[in-house]
Amino acid sequence: MAIAGAGPAGVAAAITLHAQGRSVIVFDKAQFPRDKCCGDGLTTLALRELETLGFTPDDVSDWMSIDGAWIRSPSGREIRVPLEGAGTYAAVAPRLQLDNALVELARDRGIEIFDGHRVREPLEQRTEELAVNVDGLGRVRARYLIAADGMWSPIRSMLGMTPDGYRGEWHALRQYVTGVSGTAADRLHVWFEPDLLPGYAWSFPLPGGRANLGFGIRRDAGLSTGEMGRLWRGLAQRPHIAEALGARAQLEGRHTAWPIPARIDSMPLSSGRVLFVGDAAAATDVLTGEGIGQALLTGRLAAEAIIAAGAGDSAGASHRYEHSVHHHLYADHRVSMLLGRVLSSERGARGAIRAIDASGHWGRKNFARWMFEDEPRAIAVTPSRWHRRFLSRTGAFAS
Repeated sequence: MAIAGAGPAGVAAAITLHAQGRSVIVFDKAQFPRDKCCGDGLTTLALRELETLGFTPDDVSDWMSIDGAWIRSPSGREIRVPLEGAGTYAAVAPRLQLDNALVELARDRGIEIFDGHRVREPLEQRTEELAVNVDGLGRVRARYLIAADGMWSPIRSMLGMTPDGYRGEWHALRQYVTGVSGTAADRLHVWFEPDLLPGYAWSFPLPGGRANLGFGIRRDAGLSTGEMGRLWRGLAQRPHIAEALGARAQLEGRHTAWPIPARIDSMPLSSGRVLFVGDAAAATDVLTGEGIGQALLTGRLAAEAIIAAGAGDSAGASHRYEHSVHHHLYADHRVSMLLGRVLSSERGARGAIRAIDASGHWGRKNFARWMFEDEPRAIAVTPSRWHRRFLSRTGAFAS
């Protein structure tokens, strides 16, 4: 099996296939360790998928577990929603370290990963196999190709399947901050700023007085890139954000920006012997823009579909994969779109946070778990996923 992309989706697929005795080769145009522009937040979904792979938090030196989130309404009301109980429900881990740790985990299992090797045209599919050119490796032949090569997937482009003019549902900016001495040193902040709706700003804590500061805005807000840049330049000076960061806080390096796709319900997931995963499948949470959990999940599901179908049944593998993605993500995607409409307006965001604050500890606790994907948001309308512990399930790494 061949995998294009050694990010979380590609590594999840590789480890799952290798564990079942399949021969796997992974190639990526980047050289690891490499950074990826990201908020660095890990939801419960991501944490449970990482645990399934055999990953442990000790693999990332700047790992920070989170026991609650502080949410600020457009009106200025601030509430804490707890992420408590056995195990971990949310964490922050720099992508530079996280992605490299996953690559090293795969290599420790004996999986061949060739970083710094770009995929080139042409890609040829035949009845029993496919072949693709890879810099430094020549013509690579495989039964299947899992495309984990990002939103601007070269594999999708080679197959003529890139959506015209598509730039994602979200646009996000991020910069690291040093010298953090305010509450942002150990609190995860989410700010629903009136002028950032539909979207939000965040500060995610990291060890050593550092934080990941950023914001994400939905494309349908109609803001130009220049307008987003103007909003970014003043973000850290807003009084409540400056207070959270502390008087000694300094922006580190430069800010980076990236588009976030979230079209899992309509993006084609396969073509012949090619299965698309992660950002290449637009598998991102449409409500929050988070995508690490979805990347890990789709990578695992694609590998499991190939294992179940066997080498000769590409149509069966595609069908199984698409069915699994539908089961795990489609209903949640649509419910998240509806919820996103509530939070997209100042009135809706104010009302939602006011209602959560009034709901007491139980309501705040379960909102936090819903927000951080402890359980599928659409579980009420998907009985096939019901289980006895869906309101009391432990977090990841509980033992």
